[in-house]
Amino acid sequence: MDATTLRTGRLIMRGWRASDRAPFAALNADPVVMEHFLAPMTRAQSDAFVDRIESRFEENGFGLWAVEVIGGEEFIGFVGLNPVPETLPISSPDGYEIGWRLARPAWGHGYATEAARAALEHGFGAVGLDEIVSFTATTNLPSQRVMQRIGMQRDPAEDFDHPALPVGHPIRRHVLYRIRRP
Repeated sequence: MDATTLRTGRLIMRGWRASDRAPFAALNADPVVMEHFLAPMTRAQSDAFVDRIESRFEENGFGLWAVEVIGGEEFIGFVGLNPVPETLPISSPDGYEIGWRLARPAWGHGYATEAARAALEHGFGAVGLDEIVSFTATTNLPSQRVMQRIGMQRDPAEDFDHPALPVGHPIRRHVLYRIRRP
């Protein structure tokens, strides 16, 4: 199934192109971008991630869209919907999360919020999801602010320790946000 393309006032959310791989690898190798993850990614890890993203688009027609600025940068990162990993202690009836990762020059322009709203609309509308979750390390305040701006709610009782991270790791504790179909 071909990827659905979404448009906002300033952005195009589209399927991935071969030309997106190099800037995505650079984004994933940036230690500042990856501060709230276990470690920056190698080029091979980044390419494998794109392969998984493309597979999900083939299966579902939606996923983690490549994002470009209309009349500007052709690739600034991704925003979209992804299955919640089964290894996480999260209950969600539909099993989808919303997430984003943008290159540093794209930070502070409201792009993540704008694209996330479009992804939520698509998820609740065309896809028919009833609930979408999002989670991040407790230290990732910018992503938590995006979650709040798009109307997600947090119940601190649902926060969890990420099972892939060792006890005592500074980003092990994660917050969980939810939003239900309007």
